[in-house]
Amino acid sequence: MVTTTNRWQRWRRENAALIRLALPICGAQLAQSGMSVTDVIMAGRASATDLAAISVGSSLWLPLMLFATGTLMGLTPIVAQLLGGKRVDRIRPFVHQALWLALGLGVIAALLLAFAVMPVFRLMAVPEPVASLSASYLAMVAFGMPGVAAFQALRAFADGMNHTRPALWISLLGLGVNVPFNYLLIYGGPGLETLFGDALPLGLSRLPALGAVGCGIATALAMWVMCLALLIYTQRSAIFASLNLWSRLARPQRAMLGELLHVGAPIGVAIFVEVTLFTLIALFIASFGEIAVAAHQIALNYTSILFMLPLSLGMALTIRVGHTLGSGQRRGAAFVAWNGIVACLLVALLNDLILWLTAGPVVALYSPNEQVQSLAVSLIWLAMIYQFSDALQVNLAGALRGYKDTRIIMAITLVSYWAVGLGGGYLLGSAGIGDWQPLGVYGYWLGLVAGLSVAALLLGWRLWRVSRGNTDVSVARASVDRG
Repeated sequence: MVTTTNRWQRWRRENAALIRLALPICGAQLAQSGMSVTDVIMAGRASATDLAAISVGSSLWLPLMLFATGTLMGLTPIVAQLLGGKRVDRIRPFVHQALWLALGLGVIAALLLAFAVMPVFRLMAVPEPVASLSASYLAMVAFGMPGVAAFQALRAFADGMNHTRPALWISLLGLGVNVPFNYLLIYGGPGLETLFGDALPLGLSRLPALGAVGCGIATALAMWVMCLALLIYTQRSAIFASLNLWSRLARPQRAMLGELLHVGAPIGVAIFVEVTLFTLIALFIASFGEIAVAAHQIALNYTSILFMLPLSLGMALTIRVGHTLGSGQRRGAAFVAWNGIVACLLVALLNDLILWLTAGPVVALYSPNEQVQSLAVSLIWLAMIYQFSDALQVNLAGALRGYKDTRIIMAITLVSYWAVGLGGGYLLGSAGIGDWQPLGVYGYWLGLVAGLSVAALLLGWRLWRVSRGNTDVSVARASVDRG
């Protein structure tokens, strides 16, 4: 009886700690997604060309940003393990190395966006007016890339220190900057006159309407505001005072940069693979007509919003596993990991319940077209099948990142997403198998179900081995940690 009581108390404490970390992460993710939604809505009201330019441009800069974000996420388990092991003196130099790495990634991304996009647009056969406007939009976004990379590095540090709320409040600040400056710069003086009428000062009424270019400027501005806000927070917060984080900037050090890339680069590649999977599927589905495209985007958009909770739980699980492992509790880390997996299954069940109850009414908000509604709802029923495998794979990956076991995640992601998910989706959706006729958009969604399920199975096998101590990944490159 005592044992049962103790287990219950341990389970309750662990889940409370996990939820305290996950909810602010979820809020931050939603706030950052809100910036993209705002861009699309406001650009769409400016003109179809502006909307197309931003949509095409986002398909280039978002994968670059997510690759950099994933790479810099390698700092989180490193900091969590150092904090758990009470080696806090090693945290400051690692943060500085992450900032050097962020600067490099941000500058490279900025140069690519500013000077290398037109050949890509020609390859994609983007119409010249859209390509030209999108290139100008990306040239503005490029100015913000070093800023958003530095923000992500500082966020990874704060998360690793068990402080996930700063990213939430600062992401909301970024959204608060993005919305009004989007309006001001996209619509200019005419837009302000619509809001304020004759009360608008004459000087403001002459502001030019910059359309997509103005959206790019607002995006870059929001990126730098978020970066500077988190920088100031880490300087002035009493939480980080004992680290003397900004007393002296450490120079680039090959060993620490190597550790960051060893842990983080596979995360960046895995995220990039996931993003490109959905991008390529959208391109294949485009050949099925506007009804299929619209239904696919609606179903994917709605389920992606619900995915934020299991995603955030997985990010929190990285922190909890890393911290527990760093304190020398290998059995405790295994308990934290598998407890998190049980929690993610409960979240998946909740998501399925929400989808079952709300699919019809929510889809109707997206489109009045009955054909689109019917197809989108049927795709959401398929999404209900993969809620469990999707939640499992993202949380299993999160637990493995806590062990700093990231290269295997990259390999499993490549096989599961591209070979099984995309390859299987193409066979089922476009090519057909034997006497079976192609299933169209349904085939690609069945491919997603298969790919996510394979990823969950393989990652589950890997976590079982790691948590039982059958591998030595948790102490890999420990000499760098010890300095």
